[in-house]
Amino acid sequence: MEITGTAQHAAWQARTLPPVEQLRADLWSVPVPIPHNPLRYVSVYAFALDGGGLGLVDTGWESDAGWRALTEGLASIGGSVDDVRGVLVTHLHFDHLGLAARVREASGAWVAMHPADAGAVERLTRTEARAAVAAEVEFLVGLGAPRADAEADVGGAENLSGFMRMAVPDRLLEDGDHAAFPGWSLRAVHTPGHTPGHLCFAEERTGLLFSGDHVLPRISPNISSTGHGTADPLRDYLDSLAGVRDLEPTEVLPGHEWRFRGLADRVDALTAHHEARLAELLAAIAAHPGSTPWDLAAHLTWSRPWEQYERRMRIFAVTETDAHLRLLASRGLVTGSGGPVPTWTPRPR
Repeated sequence: MEITGTAQHAAWQARTLPPVEQLRADLWSVPVPIPHNPLRYVSVYAFALDGGGLGLVDTGWESDAGWRALTEGLASIGGSVDDVRGVLVTHLHFDHLGLAARVREASGAWVAMHPADAGAVERLTRTEARAAVAAEVEFLVGLGAPRADAEADVGGAENLSGFMRMAVPDRLLEDGDHAAFPGWSLRAVHTPGHTPGHLCFAEERTGLLFSGDHVLPRISPNISSTGHGTADPLRDYLDSLAGVRDLEPTEVLPGHEWRFRGLADRVDALTAHHEARLAELLAAIAAHPGSTPWDLAAHLTWSRPWEQYERRMRIFAVTETDAHLRLLASRGLVTGSGGPVPTWTPRPR
């Protein structure tokens, strides 16, 4: 894999925000910071459109600092939020969709997503924050979390209030649809896994692939089970990886970290990572039969000692463990006990 976003990579190593960059004559990347998050920023991509105006892929985390970074970034390329005609959203997470509502309010731009994620956003905006908290707590309890730990990790309703204000899209994009960016040929590629409606965008004129969080150059995106998600999200993700492996883009432009070439090699590395993770989990189940997903997460290797995991990091770890368990079950390698809190044992050969 070849790093092409050298300025992004250098900024990552220096723990600073990368610069706004002109990637083509009519294409720029604008970093928008994510507060208190190891990913640090989202790369928003701005396109000059035939006939005037700008199009965006993703918008960044909704915050005053994020809004300032986006508006100042667009100003540095000679534009403004007022110039935005449309926003393509790779997926529903707050660091990608968060500012779309403010962009639409300021410019009148349309916002487009895949129907699966659009439906989830609409459901979130109709849900009272306390009800959303209660539902997430119950989901974690169903994975084996002690209720007190689940409540502490989810936190109060104020932690979810921003998600209730996200922009419900006014346009839908299915797999294979082309986005309405005049002068560009952006084809939507449905890549479920990270979210049910995750989209990549293949630009057929330049050969660029805007990969969102589907393929990142350094880390594997979080693949988690959720209360309203698909039954086997990791299977979805691995199938989606296989689906993009042979696209041979001229360059991959991800939502985080840095641009790169060598999509097939990166897909193979991500696939191997998850197969190794599945093998590690299967060994943990053999060593601790009758364990819940919450219990099993503590027996896996993470980037830091398990005792340091709490709040959203622990939630992601447990729900990712559950996603791997579901794939092991669908492969016939483990058996769940059933009941309100399933426990897992190796399936007899």
